[in-house]
Amino acid sequence: MWAQAERSSDILLSKHKAKSLGLDADMMVRTKANPTLLRNARVIDVLDGEHLARASVVIEGDRITSLGRGNDVSVPEGAVSVDLEGMTIIPGLIDSHLHLWGLNSDRVIDELLMVPDGVRLIRTTQRLHRLLEAGYTTVKDCGGINALQIKRAIAEGTIEGPRVIAAGYFLSQTFGHGDFFHFLPMEMVDARRTRGGSNLTCDGVAECSKAARYALREGADFIKISTSGGVMSERDRSEHVQFTSEEVRAMVRVAQNAGTFVTAHCHSAEGMHMSVDAGVHTIDHALYPDPEVIEKAKKKEVVFVSTLSIMKRYNEGGVAAGYPEWAVRKSRMAWEKAIANIRAIYNSGALLAAGTDFLDSPLMQMGTNALELELLVEFCGLSPLDALRAGTFNGAKACGLGERIGALRTGMTADIVVCKKDPLKDIRYLQKPDMVRMVLKEGRTVLNRGPAPKPV
Repeated sequence: MWAQAERSSDILLSKHKAKSLGLDADMMVRTKANPTLLRNARVIDVLDGEHLARASVVIEGDRITSLGRGNDVSVPEGAVSVDLEGMTIIPGLIDSHLHLWGLNSDRVIDELLMVPDGVRLIRTTQRLHRLLEAGYTTVKDCGGINALQIKRAIAEGTIEGPRVIAAGYFLSQTFGHGDFFHFLPMEMVDARRTRGGSNLTCDGVAECSKAARYALREGADFIKISTSGGVMSERDRSEHVQFTSEEVRAMVRVAQNAGTFVTAHCHSAEGMHMSVDAGVHTIDHALYPDPEVIEKAKKKEVVFVSTLSIMKRYNEGGVAAGYPEWAVRKSRMAWEKAIANIRAIYNSGALLAAGTDFLDSPLMQMGTNALELELLVEFCGLSPLDALRAGTFNGAKACGLGERIGALRTGMTADIVVCKKDPLKDIRYLQKPDMVRMVLKEGRTVLNRGPAPKPV
C-alpha cells in the first residue's frame, strides 16, 4: 500500500527543502541507492524491552534486513555506514489521533468558516517538517479534508512529510459531536452541501451506510464516527450516546466490506459498549469507560487511543488562546477522571496507543506531539518503555498497519529515529529541540543532523 514508484522525485529534494531539513541532496541519492548500515548505537526494542548496546541496523530498500550487536549483522556489498556513537535508535513515532487543519489561530470555528480550504491546506504543507523533525513518521488524521490531499502529495514525492492515514470526513448524527455548526441552517452543516468543515450528517441505517461510502469514495483510509458527545460540541455532553447500534453496525459493515475499519470518537461507557459490540477497531479519547467495556475491548483487541494532550493544552491556555469558555470548562471537569481511566485501561493490559488530538494551531503545534508520552508517564503510571510502545507499535495497530511498522525487527519497514540521548532515561527528551538527530522513513533519510554516511 505504501510502496512508492522509483522516480527521481522520490529521491531528490530541492536544495531549499534539503537545507531546511538539514539534508545533503547527494546523501539522499546515496541512501536511496545503497544499503545503509547504522552502527555503534543503542537500539531499543519496544516489543520485549531489550536494549542492544553498540548495535547495528542494516537497511536495504524500505526494509530492515539485519539487526544485532556489534559485528553480528550481515552487511551487503556497497553499503554506506553511519557511526552513531553515543546515540539511541527507536522506531518512528506515531500519533494515532490528530487533525491537520492548518489553523493560524485557535478560534477554530472562525477559521473553518472564514479561511478558504486551499489556504489552510497550504499552511499545513508548510508545517509537515515539524512532525519529521520531532521523529513522527506516521500520523492518523481523524477528520479533515486537508489530509486527503496531503497523503497523496507525500506518497507521490511532491512534498515531504510523515505517512498520513486519513479519515477525511467524520460521520455524525444530527445533533451529534460533529454537528458543531449547530447555529447554521441544517442545509449548511453537512460537508456535501457547504464549505468549512468535514462533517457528514447521517441518520438511520441507509444514510449512515451512504455517508460511509461517500467518505471512502473521497479517499478515506478508514471511517471516523462519533458515538458520544464531546468537548468541542457545545450542546451535547460527553456522557451522551450518539447513533444507534444498528447505525454503527451499518457503518462498520461498509468499512469491512472495503477492507478497512472504523474509529469511534467516544467518551461514554454506554457508547463504548455499543461501539465495541458493533466491531469498531479503535475507541478514541475514552474518558469514561467502565471495567466491563475495558475487558470486552481487551478480548476483541480493540485499541484505546489516549488524547490527554489536547486536554492539557485546553486546561492551561485554552481561554486565552480563544477557545470557547464552555469547551475549556468541559475539559477541566473531565481531566481527573480521564487520567484515572487511561490508567485503568493501561493496568488492564488492554491495547493503548498515544494520540494528541492536536489541531495544527498555535496552541497545539505539530512537532510537540511527544507531550502525550510525557503525560502517560507522569499521570497514568506508564513506564517510559510502555509510553514509547504506545507511541510506536500500538500506534501501528491503531492505524491499521498491523506489524509492518512500529518496531525495529528484521523484515519490518525501516521507519527509524536516531536520538541524541536515550528517551527511556527521560521521556521528555523527545520534546526537546534538536534531540532528534536523524529520521528514516521507509528506509530513506528524510532528516539528518548527524554524521554523514561513509562507504563501508
